[in-house]
Amino acid sequence: MELLSPGLGLLVWTLVAFLLVFFILQKFAWKPILATLKERETSIADAIASADKIKVEMAAMKNENEALMVQAREERAVMIKEAKEASNKMLSDAKEKARSEYDRIVADAQSAILQQKNAALTEVKNQVGTLVVEVAEKVLRRELANKAEQEAYIKGLAEVVKLN
Repeated sequence: MELLSPGLGLLVWTLVAFLLVFFILQKFAWKPILATLKERETSIADAIASADKIKVEMAAMKNENEALMVQAREERAVMIKEAKEASNKMLSDAKEKARSEYDRIVADAQSAILQQKNAALTEVKNQVGTLVVEVAEKVLRRELANKAEQEAYIKGLAEVVKLN
């Protein structure tokens, strides 16, 4: 059993060595080790706080981005609507302008046709008047005793005269 129970001298020297190492470590090593541990704990706490802060900022940015996306969609819808309205207005203006131009051209053409028709009628009237005068002149020059011959002569002259 002597192996299981240490001697008193061994216990004293072990205790002296332990206390010597303990005081040396306390004087020289524990302060830097504790300072390092405290510094590490502080940096970890700061990193966690910073991560939480960044997480909150990211959530705020995400919400802001979503709001901006909604606003951009609304603006796009408004712009598309305005573009369609402008396009429809331009189209209706162009149609109206084309319609008025068409009406003006048709009115000018009808006026020109009416002028040409009136000119042609006047010319036909003048030619008919001239022909009537010529026929009357020829009838009067030739005094026929027989009325039937006179009518036959007038019909012959009417066939000879061509109306253009």
